[in-house]
Amino acid sequence: MSRTRTERLVNLVICLLSTRRFLTAAQVAATVPGYEHDPKDPRDHEAFQRKFERDKAELRELGVPLETGTASVFDVEPGYRIARRQYALPEIPLEPDEAAAVGIAARLWQHAGLAAAASSGLAKLRAAGVDVDPQATLGLEPMVTVDPAFAPLTTAARDRQEVAFDYRVPDRDEPSGRRLQPWGVVCWRGRWYVVGHDLDRAAARCFRLSRVVGAVRSVGRPGAYDPPVGVDLISYVARSSGPVERTGRATVLVAPGRAAGLRRWAVESTSGSTGDRLVLPYADPESLAGQLVGYGPDVRVLDPPEVREAVIQRLKETAARHDVVAGGAR
Repeated sequence: MSRTRTERLVNLVICLLSTRRFLTAAQVAATVPGYEHDPKDPRDHEAFQRKFERDKAELRELGVPLETGTASVFDVEPGYRIARRQYALPEIPLEPDEAAAVGIAARLWQHAGLAAAASSGLAKLRAAGVDVDPQATLGLEPMVTVDPAFAPLTTAARDRQEVAFDYRVPDRDEPSGRRLQPWGVVCWRGRWYVVGHDLDRAAARCFRLSRVVGAVRSVGRPGAYDPPVGVDLISYVARSSGPVERTGRATVLVAPGRAAGLRRWAVESTSGSTGDRLVLPYADPESLAGQLVGYGPDVRVLDPPEVREAVIQRLKETAARHDVVAGGAR
């Protein structure tokens, strides 16, 4: 399934979840991005109808409870909505590694333009006089953020436009300028990388997004280059990154009977009256912090300070984001 169709289906689900009324095909076409057409043009309208029928069939195959009906006895055209009670999922407990996978999906959601398109669609529904339930899609609003370089680099890769940015490597104090023809952005071992042709070194290179300093600047015109065909970006990043050297050691205090994943990972374990002390090997404090915060109050970092500070920073950022959402809801 193409990305464009995926975005259209997601926005269709959001639209049909956000109202208890049955929406006609015409209302869906006027609301959901991807269905724009001229209803007075027979060929254009027929193309929309075929597209809409395919999408409805796709949703039903995916198990989405799509209902057909009318808002009143005077309506001559059927409408559509999603049976919310049948569509809602029960509470799903996630292990930290599973939660991390959901976080990656949320990052892609937030920065793929879907959230903006969905908001635009709901605004159109309100403008058309359709009651919109603001609570219907709260579960679809991600709280996870990514590196600031993510959006401009994915856009540049899509538009095949050269970029320039400052990049810091661990063994140097000052960042250096880079010029790149980006081929794509991928996630590898919990970190985001851009892969492309480095113009200054005349060779393929990958760069970790968290090490990009300042703004990513577009250079030249779109469509200025053609990426190589069939290149496996993740394999390239894996070869360039090499094996992860877990030379660091972190000591954490774990509540009795909790955090089974960390216990399997630990190289040392000591039982005590207040909990169990585990020694965990790690390569990057920020990456380790991202895993530890998923266990909540069941895990407390004792040492080293760099890991403890990274966990505290993660918790502060999470609390700040929830404060913003709570303030908006109020």
